[in-house]
Amino acid sequence: MPFTAKSGKFSASINTLTVGTGDKAITLGGENVLPFYTFDAPIENAPKVGIEITDGGMAEEPECVQKYYEGCETVADMAKKAATFEGVDFLSLRLEGGDPNGENKPTEELIQIVKDVAAVVDLPLVICGCKNVEKDAELLSKAAEALDGKNAVMLAAKEENYKTVGAAAGLAYKQVVGAESADDINLAKQLNVLMTQLGVDAKAIVMNVGTAAAGYGFEYVVSTMDRIKAAALSQGDATLQMPIITPVASETWGVKEAVASEEDMPEWGPAEERGIDMEVETAVADLASGANAVILKHPESVATVSKLIKALV
Repeated sequence: MPFTAKSGKFSASINTLTVGTGDKAITLGGENVLPFYTFDAPIENAPKVGIEITDGGMAEEPECVQKYYEGCETVADMAKKAATFEGVDFLSLRLEGGDPNGENKPTEELIQIVKDVAAVVDLPLVICGCKNVEKDAELLSKAAEALDGKNAVMLAAKEENYKTVGAAAGLAYKQVVGAESADDINLAKQLNVLMTQLGVDAKAIVMNVGTAAAGYGFEYVVSTMDRIKAAALSQGDATLQMPIITPVASETWGVKEAVASEEDMPEWGPAEERGIDMEVETAVADLASGANAVILKHPESVATVSKLIKALV
């Protein structure tokens, strides 16, 4: 008796969303199948890979990453260099120096860096805050104004500051708003509802539903993404049909497997290889779970993940 495969194509689909402008603009979402299920239906918009730099410049990069930016004196110089690496679809700038519990850099100084970076690259931009909700409300609002017309992503608005970020980024300056929640489908859905009630277009929202380095409670990430994609596609839940973007770099380059020196842990092998492996493994797991874009740091990680995506889609 012949086997007839049943199609896994759904009637619902993930929202299609464009980031950036011009020839370098990228499109996220649009799929109506599970991640990489191209045997059920074509995936027109393959997942995208971004590269992260920070306002701290070279000094804040891992030693194994610094060599790729040799000769760069400013953050803008690093942005120009990052845009040339293989597989880079977009640029992410993390304004971690704004943290009041850290360097507490003035907002004006950080926004000038945003402007400097935007002036030298034509890639789509993702602006990430410092993980302090009050400072991020100010930073992302000012960044949305500084990037008026760039169709950039402000990542991310949280339940505590979504009104400020959403009003500035999503309403006043028509940027893409990132909705950040913590590994919980109900929290993700609630924040999306609040944002749309505020007036932000559902098709101008991306979700950052949380991540962790592989092996560090990553099962919560997988289960959350799986449930979100299932609800969005099989149940047609419009409040969860936003594309997902996952900042991998900020998680993986802080765990011991990536930062421990070879002198301290010789049995673990070369430190750079460990860092790349951790970043690639985490990114691929996020993509397989439903991320439409991932943000990485090491150029080799970017190239590796980009090649894998091209081979599968």
